[in-house]
Amino acid sequence: MNPAALFDIRGEVAVVTGGSGVLGATFCRTLAAAGAFVAVMGRRREPCEAVVAQIRAEGGEALAVPADVLDGAALDAAARHIEATLGPVTILVNGAGGNHPKATTGPDRSLFELDPAGFGAVFDLNVQGTLRPCQVFGRGMAARGRGSIVNITSMSAERPLTRVAAYGAAKAAVVNLTRWLAVHMAQIYGPHIRVNALAPGFFLTEQNRFLLTDPATNTLTERGRAIVTHTPMARMGAPEDLAGALLFLVSPASAFVTGVVLPVDGGFSAQSGV
Repeated sequence: MNPAALFDIRGEVAVVTGGSGVLGATFCRTLAAAGAFVAVMGRRREPCEAVVAQIRAEGGEALAVPADVLDGAALDAAARHIEATLGPVTILVNGAGGNHPKATTGPDRSLFELDPAGFGAVFDLNVQGTLRPCQVFGRGMAARGRGSIVNITSMSAERPLTRVAAYGAAKAAVVNLTRWLAVHMAQIYGPHIRVNALAPGFFLTEQNRFLLTDPATNTLTERGRAIVTHTPMARMGAPEDLAGALLFLVSPASAFVTGVVLPVDGGFSAQSGV
């Protein structure tokens, strides 16, 4: 087989939820650069349009689709609009997710003071916000018997981290959901529908910046420095570090890969600390 054909996704139609975020925008640009038509989905139109403009400037094709992943009616409308404009969706990347300060312990908030609404919001965004797009866009994949879904989990899913109880538990649920969906889709709707996940290590995003950097000095906090120390590659990830792994999971190169969680973490998960 031609090695280039292994990663050929030209003409595929991809939806990226959370597509206007730090990591989501890189997912969108990666897929578009590889020849896919990309629907950039986020809650606000303006940031999505900014990503679309960047993709078009780079020679790709993209569409801004404002929609909340927790709004079923908005997702249904988005699916109709995407199919009418770009074609049937064959790739779904569930990039929407994140943490919430009210669901995070710290000097000003103990375990016993965690806000139930904040805790629930983290679960809704990460778990329901992954499931619902899988239902909406997975329906078409099931009807056609092919497609690739990539969910985004976290290091905290496998190795619980201090302070982020809600986020870690929610991402652990995403791991379990990914594996369940991989089996269900293949057995019920066909072996050419694959569901996998990426598990990024530590990347600075708008959701975790308050934990990892000091806004007054723009330097790493003690927690941020501890993460870098525990990462054998001795740095945090750059969004582009996820590009190759994503392209592998959505392309023919991974045709016999489903139900896996692929770490992209600079060795963080391999380091015992000793």
